[in-house]
Amino acid sequence: MTDQKPSVLFVCVHNAGRSQMAAGYLHHLAGDAIDVRSAGSMPAEQINPIAVEAMREDGIDITAEQPKVLTTEAVQASDVVITMGCGDACPFFPGKRYEDWKLDDPAGQGIDAVRPIRDDIRSRIEALIASLEH
Repeated sequence: MTDQKPSVLFVCVHNAGRSQMAAGYLHHLAGDAIDVRSAGSMPAEQINPIAVEAMREDGIDITAEQPKVLTTEAVQASDVVITMGCGDACPFFPGKRYEDWKLDDPAGQGIDAVRPIRDDIRSRIEALIASLEH
C-alpha cells in the first residue's frame, strides 16, 4: 500500500484555457488527494479571461494561475498526462497514462461558447477522479 498520491498534468498549447479549467476543476473537486499540474507547449501571456469568467460562474477562481511552459520534468513527475490539442509538442514517456481530450479551444470564443467546453471538462474531471480512486 502506497501513500503517494497520484499526479495529473494537463497540457494544451497556450495553457490559458482548457488546461487551466481542467486543473481548476481537479484541484477543486479532489482537494489535496491529487497533485495537479498544467502547462503549455507555447504558453500565452495570461489566462483567457473568458475561461476565468466561465469558471467563476461555477464557483472556482483560477485568476491566480499563470500559463507555464511544458517541461520534460513535469511530464516525468506525473502519473497521468492529459493532452488537449498540443500535437507533437507533447513529450511521450513509456509507462505513463496518456489521454487526449478532444475539446474545442476557448481562445477567441465568447462566454456562451465557453460554457459547454467548461461543462464537458467538468464531467471528464469527475470521471478521471473516479478512475484514480482505488
